[in-house]
Amino acid sequence: MGDYWDHRVYPETVVLVGVIQRDQTDELANETLNELAFLAETAGAETRALFTQRLDVPHPKTFIGSGKLAEVRDFVKEEEIDIVIFDDELSPSQLRNIERELNCRILDRTNLILDIFAGRAQTAHAKTQVELAQYQYLLPRLTRMWTHLERQRGGIGLRGPGETEIETDRRIIRDKIARLKEQLAKIDKQMAVQRKNRGKMVRVALVGYTNAGKSTLMNLLSKSTVFAEDKLFATLDTTVRKVVVENLPFLLTDTVGFIRKLPTHLVESFKSTLDEVREADLLLHVVDISHPSYKEQIEIVDETLAELGTDHIPVLMVFNKADAFTYVRKDDDDLTPGTRENLSLDDLKKEWASRDRAVLFISALKKSNIDALKDQLYQKVKEIHVKRYPYNDLLY
Repeated sequence: MGDYWDHRVYPETVVLVGVIQRDQTDELANETLNELAFLAETAGAETRALFTQRLDVPHPKTFIGSGKLAEVRDFVKEEEIDIVIFDDELSPSQLRNIERELNCRILDRTNLILDIFAGRAQTAHAKTQVELAQYQYLLPRLTRMWTHLERQRGGIGLRGPGETEIETDRRIIRDKIARLKEQLAKIDKQMAVQRKNRGKMVRVALVGYTNAGKSTLMNLLSKSTVFAEDKLFATLDTTVRKVVVENLPFLLTDTVGFIRKLPTHLVESFKSTLDEVREADLLLHVVDISHPSYKEQIEIVDETLAELGTDHIPVLMVFNKADAFTYVRKDDDDLTPGTRENLSLDDLKKEWASRDRAVLFISALKKSNIDALKDQLYQKVKEIHVKRYPYNDLLY
């Protein structure tokens, strides 16, 4: 194959870099870097090394200190690494300074997530949303990006806008952004009409951290075939299906998964997708109970939902992947305080049952406890339906 390099055949090699800030524990820092590694894997890369540095705040010029940067530079040179990925959004000047020092392609977390979205977008709607977010990210970094594109086409972080044509005029990019916004405004209007035309049927939206198993649950409840995969952001496009539990019909919506540091450009451009969540009557918050940081993932989803203004919508917590849950039983003579790793599934069930939330433990993959979920859904949808149609008791 000569000098031809195809990252789909030969994975691009990456190094991950993160800063552990004053208010972060080592455990949390490792968790965010593990997630960055999963993002890199989802984009088709192979992680060769992780570099971390403890700093009060990231270095304003180079994100990490000069000594650590030199360490990364030596590793990159020695191992012929393709890309260095930083676990935060870098400013245009940081990108320039780091690139000059490391002499290889530099991505930040935002660019990596945008790249995954670009690869996952299937419909014209999703592609337009992602393209707008990419251009908005690109505009302040224009000069740096185009020099890359002159040297190399394709590869992680270089899919999408600008791949086939070098454009150096910022005005052209601003015009593109304006056109894409107009396009999206039309689509958003169409989507709003579609939502209105669904009538007064009760709407249930699946929400949760990315890779929690929402699409698998969607397939199970609606007997449809929504794409589901053990990777981040397997679903981008909103899918709406009519579901009937016993004799009660309702609409079930699968939405894009949330994640730490979700790029603001994406939140803005995915407005119509997120409107499905805002306009829901009931939210099914799907949680991967087998994940070590499931509690933090719940907090991130709760914070994102609060930002979307959905505090008034009732929530049913669905703890999924109970089949994959593992724990380490403490010895009877071990008097040290227990950790999340020492709690059994029964312990967690008791803990969550005592909280002011409706909860259920299931496995969508193994189809366990699904009848109990359907019963809960029926009761909650029925409550909403009775409030909406107080005189319509024909269904019950």
